[in-house]
Amino acid sequence: MVATVLSAQCTDERVNQVTRSLFPKYPDAASFAEANLTELEEAIRPTGFFRSKARHLHKMGERLVDTYGGEVPATMEDLLTLAGVARKTANVVLSNAFGIHDGIVVDTHVKRVTHRLGLTDSKDPVKIEKELMTILPHEAWHAFPWRLILHGRTVCKARRPLCGECPISNLCPSKGDFD
Repeated sequence: MVATVLSAQCTDERVNQVTRSLFPKYPDAASFAEANLTELEEAIRPTGFFRSKARHLHKMGERLVDTYGGEVPATMEDLLTLAGVARKTANVVLSNAFGIHDGIVVDTHVKRVTHRLGLTDSKDPVKIEKELMTILPHEAWHAFPWRLILHGRTVCKARRPLCGECPISNLCPSKGDFD
């Protein structure tokens, strides 16, 4: 959950670098709740927006300790009460930590690729999630966004999509719009 909060407006590579030293220093909810905010900010500075992210992590730690006994809750409703947690983060946690697939992760890659594939024209991630939930069978809700994320990172890139190398270009109404 912490890594997902840190991933906002940041690359996974950078988050992975930061969490290598962050998690040994802050191994649990109580350590985030008790963290010196300035030290926490410095620890996560490379992820960008470090002041707001540090506040979120600190408040999240406090709520986890005070309300949930230091454990991450396993419901969307409870996760959404945590600072810095919106549907994307809650879906990541529910799906990957608990095997609960009540929604679909919608990040920047999922948003971009679903637009290009003509699956949605919405800009709102919550609306995109709801639309995808009506299109996809429930058993695809976990794997589908991770496949789109990988596809968006490697082939259907934001600035220069590799349409000529795309294995699903025959399905794409946007093919060639970027040449």
